[in-house]
Amino acid sequence: MPQKDPCQKQACEIQKCLQANNYMESKCQAVIQELSKCCARYPKGRSLVCSGLEKEEENLTLKSGSK
Repeated sequence: MPQKDPCQKQACEIQKCLQANNYMESKCQAVIQELSKCCARYPKGRSLVCSGLEKEEENLTLKSGSK
């Protein structure tokens, strides 16, 4: 049986928040931050939901560095 993703709960909370707020990320910063904190507690690759967050952070870093 595969292990449960340790940050799945936070990822679900983000989806609920986004749906409730017409997909306005600015209204869900608190739950997004909670996912980020959860991901920071586990080694890279441990959480599948965190891999998406890591890619997003890499993209933001690349965009801000190219200015």
